[in-house]
Amino acid sequence: MAAVSKNSRTSSTTHRFYCPCGGEVKMKTLFENGKVKNTAECEKCKRVERRPSDFV
Repeated sequence: MAAVSKNSRTSSTTHRFYCPCGGEVKMKTLFENGKVKNTAECEKCKRVERRPSDFV
């Protein structure tokens, strides 16, 4: 019986971020001035930050 390689054992877990207001933070991709820009936006209060960890 062959052993399973470490690269084939993947677990798909997603980390959810929450805003202090209680809303969930979603990542959005915007295309502005010829550049792709990733932003994080709270669904509840519509606050926008560069990354989800900035909501703390």
